[in-house]
This record gives sequence, C-alpha cells and structure tokens, in this order.
Amino acid sequence: MRLLLVEDDNHVAAALSAVLKRHGFDVTHARSGEEALQALVPEGPGFGVVLLDLGLPDQDGYEVCGKIRKRTATPVIMVTARADVRSRIHGLNLGADDYVVKPYDTGELLARIHAVSRRTVSEDAAGAGENELLLGPVHIELPTRRVTVDGTVVQLTRKEFDLLALLAQRPGVVFRREQIISEVWRTSWEGTGRTLEVHVASLRAKLRMPALIETVRGVGYRLVAPA
Repeated sequence: MRLLLVEDDNHVAAALSAVLKRHGFDVTHARSGEEALQALVPEGPGFGVVLLDLGLPDQDGYEVCGKIRKRTATPVIMVTARADVRSRIHGLNLGADDYVVKPYDTGELLARIHAVSRRTVSEDAAGAGENELLLGPVHIELPTRRVTVDGTVVQLTRKEFDLLALLAQRPGVVFRREQIISEVWRTSWEGTGRTLEVHVASLRAKLRMPALIETVRGVGYRLVAPA
C-alpha cells in the first residue's frame, strides 16, 4: 500500500517511515501541507491512506484535511497531541476517517491504518456489487465468509478465511509477511512467522490447489489466479 506521511519533524518521520516500510508500506513523506496537497493531485501516485500531523509549519492541519477531502476520497488519519474531545469531533467533521493521539502505540497505529483501508475497500466493493470473488474454480463470498471450490463448500477457520480473502482481493500482488501478520493477526512479525506458514499450508491442502498461493522467497506470498 502507498501511504502519504505528512509530518514536519524529520526525526519523527524517519523513525515512523522505517516502521511502516518494515510492514510493507511504500511511504512518501511530505513536510508541509502544501507538499501534501501537491502529492495528492489527480495525475500523481495514488495513496491508500494519508497520515496527517496537525502541527504543520505552513497551514493548520485541519485546514489541510478539508482541502484533501475536497480533492480525494483517500482515507485520512489525523495524528496529533490534541487529545480533547472537541478537537477529535472537529477533525472527524472535516472528513478525517480516524484520529490518533500522540504518544501512540505503533501496533495500534498499524491496526488503524489497516482498518480504514479495509473499510474503504469494503465500501468500494459494496458500491460496485463486488462482494464475491471468483478465481477460477474458487468462489469467495465476503459477507457470508463462505468459500467453495467447484461448487463444494470448503470449511475454513476464521484466520484461514481472512488470509485467503486478503490475498484474493489483489491477485498477483506480493504481500510481505510482516504486512500479512499485521493485518490478519493484528500483531507484529516476531514469533508469528511459523503460524503464517502453517495457515498457508493448510489453505493449500483444504483448497486442493497447492499452486494457488505462491511463496515469494524472502518477501512473502501472492495469490496466483487460476486460468
């Protein structure tokens, strides 16, 4: 996922960018409101989420959020030390999708990023009537969490379904191991790698399609859509 980090403190931005990159994000850093708005022009790269610090040198962060919302539907998470309820309400009324107060736990921030991203994907899919994914003989019903192969129902655990749905919504895209662990298990990579390998092996066996989920050595996994 491409992520726009709007933060004027270079030390904070560097530390946070390093964490985000370890979890599979492609981070673009903007140091001011104007830089952020220039990065969000229609012909520019698309972003999955904007992390917006409110204490910017050139413009008030609330003002920047309002401008962002007028030109794009990209989810915005406000990151600020302003913890009072009135500030939160004001930010949400301006179109922010979430509001994180400093100091924050990195795990919580990652979970919030994935949450707003999933919510946006789900809303887009619902609006387009795409609540089902068809990948050759594999049929995935997202609302009912039902999976069939050639018309036969396959019983999956909750995490197996979440893992399959994540990969299936972007066939061919390589998901880093850290990114999958963060999104499906809501935790960090340490100590959970073996769990991911076991779930991938289980999915391959249950679906009887070993080639459906491809291992990208040293990186992660991707779903290979059947012909």
